[in-house]
Amino acid sequence: MSNAQTTPKLEERAHDQSAGGLSARKLAIMAIFIALSAVGALIKIPSPVGTVALDAAPGFFVALGFGGWMGAVVALVGHLLTAAITGFPLTLPVHLVIGVGMGACAWVFGWLGRKGTAGLVAGFVLALLINSPVLALIMLPMGGWALYIATVPSLAVGAAVNLAIATIAYLPLRKTRLLS
Repeated sequence: MSNAQTTPKLEERAHDQSAGGLSARKLAIMAIFIALSAVGALIKIPSPVGTVALDAAPGFFVALGFGGWMGAVVALVGHLLTAAITGFPLTLPVHLVIGVGMGACAWVFGWLGRKGTAGLVAGFVLALLINSPVLALIMLPMGGWALYIATVPSLAVGAAVNLAIATIAYLPLRKTRLLS
């Protein structure tokens, strides 16, 4: 028997390795989009906290195009990169909580957004609501209602811009083989 007959094809090996685990392809996709998040972290939207940036758009895109948990990881790391660049103004533990919240936003957006146009709109709105008025609640113990009210508008603008970028990038690619 020749080696060609006993060795599985490349496609079969890639499928076997990715079934239920972290494949090299998924890891590479996340690494590329985390790098894009780092670039987005440098593009700030003015806010009282200083950590509102275009770091979440890659995470939202990955959630739509490749799956919610991958997008959640990219969004979480993207927020931590932005927070690190600004010196963790709310402390590392608070930014970890916010990062997990950003991951949840990406997951929800991806989960709903993959269910058609109505799901994409619902996911956009729900992720926007979670990202701004809900996640901003973490400001209450640190600065009270004044900081909360001051922070929500910039968070809403940042979330809307990030979600719009991800949606605009996703729409022409959603029916292609590039995304799976």
